[in-house]
Amino acid sequence: MEKAPSKLELILQYFADFTPEQIAQFAALEALYTDWNSKINVISRKDIDSLYEKHVLHSLAIAAVAEFKPGMEVIDIGTGGGFPGIPLAIFFPETKFHLVDSINKKLNVVRAVAEAINLQNVTTQHTRTEDIKGRKFHFAVSRAVAPLKDLWRWAGPLLRKGGEPENPYGLICLKGGDLHQEISESGCRPQLTEVYDLFQEDYFKEKYVVRVNK
Repeated sequence: MEKAPSKLELILQYFADFTPEQIAQFAALEALYTDWNSKINVISRKDIDSLYEKHVLHSLAIAAVAEFKPGMEVIDIGTGGGFPGIPLAIFFPETKFHLVDSINKKLNVVRAVAEAINLQNVTTQHTRTEDIKGRKFHFAVSRAVAPLKDLWRWAGPLLRKGGEPENPYGLICLKGGDLHQEISESGCRPQLTEVYDLFQEDYFKEKYVVRVNK
């Protein structure tokens, strides 16, 4: 238990102004995910000890480049065990997050974690994103679940148009490595932010926040 504050401290190095409730929610994630990971492998076994760096802080790179305002709706495509959706839902408690995955046992973990930390702004849906009809979202987020061309094909029809000039609605995803071919094949013209420019941790070198405006 003594290590937990120092791991959480990594988040607090880069973000301030959390409420006591938010800090408690972030602090609770380690024990919850460690427990669930022993039953269902939602996080790589070698990564569970680096939960706050490789999963929580990585997810919050999206919060560093975009503002989700109260009442906005955000879809997390292929959320897996709840990343980036759960950390973002803690960060933006007045924004509604809809976490979608085609594997229901992973969503069971998401629902359990959200309930355990009293996260009121999260809903889940067991489906493929391309099968969602009749819904519109201000933003779509995702973490390395598919090539950019597929993510945009799935997200595009679900996104509202508009937003503010400095914060237009669209797709914001987390990706790593050489993205030249993937971007070329997508037909998109994304904005790239290197995560290392946001968080000076070696793990984030060659990792990017990729933003495609609607």
